[in-house]
Amino acid sequence: MAHPLHHAESSARKFGGVQSDYQAVHDWFDASKEHLALFTHRALRHHAQGLFEAERVFGLTLTNSAGRDIPVRWIGEQHIREDCQGRIPSMADWLRRIQPEPWMANGHIDRHPGDEPCGDPRAAWASEVAAGRTVLGLKDWMAARARPATQTA
Repeated sequence: MAHPLHHAESSARKFGGVQSDYQAVHDWFDASKEHLALFTHRALRHHAQGLFEAERVFGLTLTNSAGRDIPVRWIGEQHIREDCQGRIPSMADWLRRIQPEPWMANGHIDRHPGDEPCGDPRAAWASEVAAGRTVLGLKDWMAARARPATQTA
């Protein structure tokens, strides 16, 4: 299968009703084609976890135009099986096949000159109180320091 319309037509044949009863579910499974029109787009939702996510998005069932309640999981399973040679892979099946690249690992935090160190701001506030540079309480002092940053944004 290559298009969500064909999946929806297949659902109508399998579960009854009409293609439009199922179109939104199949569009959702294939939405990642917007970013990458290769089969690898399927890694985003064509797996067991994607079935549970579809249920969170569409509910446990949908009522087709024939009045029949169809589990969304059945619709998703049909879609995935049609695209993945009859199987429903796990998310791990997809992720295990990602070829690591250097940029994917060894993250770092950018440090810029003048950055405040991450940590408890009470030490800086206590130092300013002791030096007589502020009489503000900690909350007011932090709010006063945050104002210039938000005004420049």
